[in-house]
Amino acid sequence: MTVSLPDDLRADVQTLWDYHDLRHELRPADVGIGLGSHDLGVATYAAELFHAGMFPLVVFSGANAPTTVELFPRGEAAHYREHALELGVLDDAILVEPGARNTGENIAFARRLLESREVESVVLISRPYQQRRAYATCKKLWPEVEVICASRPLPLDDYVESIGDVDRVITMLVGDTQRITVYAERGFAVQQEVPLEVTHAYERLVHLGFTGRLI
Repeated sequence: MTVSLPDDLRADVQTLWDYHDLRHELRPADVGIGLGSHDLGVATYAAELFHAGMFPLVVFSGANAPTTVELFPRGEAAHYREHALELGVLDDAILVEPGARNTGENIAFARRLLESREVESVVLISRPYQQRRAYATCKKLWPEVEVICASRPLPLDDYVESIGDVDRVITMLVGDTQRITVYAERGFAVQQEVPLEVTHAYERLVHLGFTGRLI
């Protein structure tokens, strides 16, 4: 069964999707950090980038959240590691950080895990709509490191199809958009500009009831 965006929501969802895609140019870095979530595609893309020579070491970070405990009962990072091994990433090229329960902890705990290594640059691999928040969080908590954000290069429709749940994708997009402003106000992340068209698209989707990930 094909899963697709309703036509009446497409423009606003695409606006938020485009906003969170930072379009960073990929280049080699000291380490790749896969941020745990419900999306196993993060581990898939981390493996692809490892094999492409983008970094010699991968850290998978993540415990569980209410949205992932049934999917990844042993923890997000553990399942990501297993998937990467299946895709040919060497065991000694993977570090697992199993305690993080949010993006701030992903960054802080991964940084702590890497303290004994010389790390000047990182590739943060995340869900597509988590890029901007991951970047803003890393610049706050690890300001001296060079940050490159990356996600599987899927168009919006293909991503929705891969997840298989339109409402979930929209709800997560709306929640991440709110967090860009709220987390900066709370000191969890650096401030990011939010264009007016993004604000309007966000407000319309909130009005339509996509509020399950709002703080």
